[in-house]
Amino acid sequence: MDITRRTVLGGALAGIAAGAAGITPAFADEPGSDDFGWAGFLATADLYWRRLPKTWYEGPFLGNGFLGSGIYAEPGRNAIRFNVQHSQVQDHRPEFGSLFGLARLPIGYFTLEPVGAITAIDWRMDLWNAELTGTITTAAGSLSLRAIVHTGQPLLAVEIRASEGERAFKWVFHPAAAVSPRADPVWNKPPPAGYTANPPVQLSASGDTHLAVQPLLAGGEHVTAWREVTRGGARTLYTSVAWSHPEKTSVARALGTVRRVREFAALTQDHRRWWHDYYRASFLSIPDTRLQSFYWIQLYKVASAARREAPVMATSGPWLENTPWPATWWNLNVQLEYWLIQGSNHLELDAVSFALDKYRANLTSQVAQPYQADSAGIPRTTDMTLLNGVSNATSGFPVGIPGRDTPTPEVGNLTWALHNVWLSYRHTMDRSLLRSTLVPLLRKAINYYLHFLAPGPDGKLHLPPTFSPEYGVNAPDCNYDLSLIRWGCKTLLQTAPSDPLAPRWRTVLATLVDYPADGNGYMIGAGVPFAKSHRHYSHLLQVYPLYDVTWEQPEHRAIIETSLNHWVGFEGALQGYTFTGAASISAQMLRGEQAAFYLGELQRRYIQPNTMYKESGPVIETPLSAAKSLQDMLVQSWGGVLRLFPAVPAAWGDVALRDFRTEGAFLLSASRTGGKTRWLKVHSEAGAPCVLRPGIDGELAVTDARGRARRWRRLAGGDVQVELGCGEDAFVYRKGDRPDFGVRPVAPGGASVPWGLP
Repeated sequence: MDITRRTVLGGALAGIAAGAAGITPAFADEPGSDDFGWAGFLATADLYWRRLPKTWYEGPFLGNGFLGSGIYAEPGRNAIRFNVQHSQVQDHRPEFGSLFGLARLPIGYFTLEPVGAITAIDWRMDLWNAELTGTITTAAGSLSLRAIVHTGQPLLAVEIRASEGERAFKWVFHPAAAVSPRADPVWNKPPPAGYTANPPVQLSASGDTHLAVQPLLAGGEHVTAWREVTRGGARTLYTSVAWSHPEKTSVARALGTVRRVREFAALTQDHRRWWHDYYRASFLSIPDTRLQSFYWIQLYKVASAARREAPVMATSGPWLENTPWPATWWNLNVQLEYWLIQGSNHLELDAVSFALDKYRANLTSQVAQPYQADSAGIPRTTDMTLLNGVSNATSGFPVGIPGRDTPTPEVGNLTWALHNVWLSYRHTMDRSLLRSTLVPLLRKAINYYLHFLAPGPDGKLHLPPTFSPEYGVNAPDCNYDLSLIRWGCKTLLQTAPSDPLAPRWRTVLATLVDYPADGNGYMIGAGVPFAKSHRHYSHLLQVYPLYDVTWEQPEHRAIIETSLNHWVGFEGALQGYTFTGAASISAQMLRGEQAAFYLGELQRRYIQPNTMYKESGPVIETPLSAAKSLQDMLVQSWGGVLRLFPAVPAAWGDVALRDFRTEGAFLLSASRTGGKTRWLKVHSEAGAPCVLRPGIDGELAVTDARGRARRWRRLAGGDVQVELGCGEDAFVYRKGDRPDFGVRPVAPGGASVPWGLP
């Protein structure tokens, strides 16, 4: 699928244009919001390699949401591997489940094979231009390298300029067997009976172009096409992947893509323009240079892995590696993968809302037949069309039915996924998203619960046993599900108050049993304490990210703190996203030092040299969610209040933000200097009520772009309510101050080692 620049950039450019009006009051000393060099700033986050990366967790990565390439040494050989994988390439045999018959399929890889033995490398991942550059030094000479995956075409381009002794270097394509990676014996996950690999790949040539055609037993195919072009002193490899099912139409598309290309330099022009516009959609700078670099690498990563119309990210994004998890995982991975797009002002990457809308009919088919008339659900694992296929203990995990042990009743995943859609709605106030996707699907997701809620002897509504990801024990009144039921009913009443089911939703909220808890805080469910190490915070969703139980409610502070400490106190099974969840909960508690500590532990324990992440296989949700945790430290907008710098560590005396997107469709810009908030600017895209918690001491001035006073008032708790219409700006600062409203990088707090293998 070709991706047009207009489609992908639509949301980002709209946000930039909306935020550009009235950037700076007339009395500011230095007008303009970008009075610094973007290329130089992003260069501080570039990744470097002085040692040859040996795995995907160490090497550079390129992608556009569809086509992806991870680059590292070919094991046991004097060669560099360039993987070629594609997020649409999957099997289509539902009879073998989502993890085998509908699994992502590996495509293959190229090896760059030099003449002489590799003796050194010097590589740089240029984030600003989304391009890998550098040299490979060998015993016979050197190879100069430039590589991109084009942002708008399914095209990997690698330009090599060789010294005299290396002119005979070669490229070799290695097709992979079209079989689910989960079938590898190393994972000890036996395939279902009757499951076999797809037929061997068919290699051929068409003129100067080579083809690898992979037929599939279920019909359809995927095709890799490649050609080399010599121009001047450069030899450039162009390769493309096309997929089709059930038709076999991929050869012509793959051939057309590689044959249209004429020159690498021309190819990079619109590629660079897209990426430059992408980064400029928002800005964030903190004194912790290592963490700041990490944040910008995550923005590069998410745009390399996600597009609105691309498949929702599987566990390793477009970079399929050998993995026991070759599917899309909906009980945490998807939700965390996309949380950073709202604050960073990149709603154009929201594949979750797009896919839930496009494949909504499949969501109805995923609940048991007696409930399909009015309900919907999403299994733990699906393919790109949100189907699970036939399931068993190893091939896939269906929705299940509350009160039944088999299949596992993990029933809340659709409701949690719809919370992501709600976040996109709240950050844009796009009522079409609300009407067409969120309300109708959330209504069906909550309906599924309504079939099973029943009053107990205490007069409260109770839920039969369900499964709290990934604790391993079914529990009645499971906190995972109770929190999602409460959030879902509240959201439906806010967004569809006249719906015929509204009285039922009110009854549920009035009579639903309280969250089970004991002396250690929130339990898994009634009668099931939190009693073992557990990486997942499924029992704490009511605290984060749903904010049903919050630190701003004094009566809940003790249980939040107790629950957090008890959860992270079990070291044995904790994993990376344990620390991102703990950081965000700490940020809600206004504890910046603690949040920074958890992010520091995450980096120290789990984040790999290229900022990727692994457990038993490659997964990418944790680093992306860490970027969201950083956002939570700097801005929170839940509950209708824009909280500026709520959990900033003392060491971060200076912080700069521009066009940080918040709930209510506001774009927030601000500067913190010497540990104090100097000013903020808020731009309203939708005219929603604007309540600010600016954290500025003393009497305030609230003005428009020309310095004229805006209407505002102090609320009882000290917050600031500003009358702000659609398209209007407000500047807030200490009365009598004359702040510089320019936004530029803050000074680094100390030396920092670049990411990669420097």
